[in-house]
Amino acid sequence: MTVLNNRLRVIRGLGGNVVVWFDGGSVVVVDAGARQYADSLLGMVDDLSGGAGVEVLFNTHWHLEQVGANAAFRQRGAEIYAHRKTLAHLSIPYYLPEEDRYQQPLPPEAHPTQTFLASGEREVAGGQLSFGYLLEAHTDGDIYVHFQDDDVIAAGDAISPLRDPVLDWYGGGWLGGRIESLELLLARSDANTRFVPSYGPTVDRAYVESELELMLGIYEILFARVRAGESAEDIFRSRALDSLPRRFDDPMRLLYDYHKGMWAHYNTLSADIV
Repeated sequence: MTVLNNRLRVIRGLGGNVVVWFDGGSVVVVDAGARQYADSLLGMVDDLSGGAGVEVLFNTHWHLEQVGANAAFRQRGAEIYAHRKTLAHLSIPYYLPEEDRYQQPLPPEAHPTQTFLASGEREVAGGQLSFGYLLEAHTDGDIYVHFQDDDVIAAGDAISPLRDPVLDWYGGGWLGGRIESLELLLARSDANTRFVPSYGPTVDRAYVESELELMLGIYEILFARVRAGESAEDIFRSRALDSLPRRFDDPMRLLYDYHKGMWAHYNTLSADIV
């Protein structure tokens, strides 16, 4: 567990990172970990908050390591906020191309209860929250949650300091959306802002700037090569990513996902694409 200040904690190791904010009798949680850790997570939240009920749970997107304890929190009376696309994915079967199967929907009691399309605010005892859409940063349903009084932004999988920044191309994520979302996060922040990703340590604005530069570098490489008709395998064999400042655990998977996403948006890459 990471202590950010006297009312903010980050719980790691129960799926994706879970942010817990508690003050003035209000408890806010961002992401619900993986389902198998639901009981452990609720116990840790109870210990931090003195047993105060969770008022609001946010899902930063619809992957299972972010929504696992949704039903448990909702059973305790929490409102669940998410993007409308997250509700859609959790309500119907969705295809997993890598596994060639459909992920079955979550039961209704695990669905978000409050959805939005663009942005919103929520006032809780002791603080003000704002939240907004990160269009196609990792999936089609990514959001950020800004604890304004604490200057902490939970950014979900829109930033990736620990894992490779792989995009769920079949679920709507693509490189252009990632770049625009990083720009949006930077526009909402200053030199003192801290960012909590889905996986890995809390980072500062300088890290987010560096990840934006990395994404722009990858975009520049892929833009020319996709237009030239090269496959992800061609780009991998050419070792084009070696010019970048970061090394990846699985560069072939990263290139495959980014390449698929760019082809899905080929008509928006440039004004002279035909």
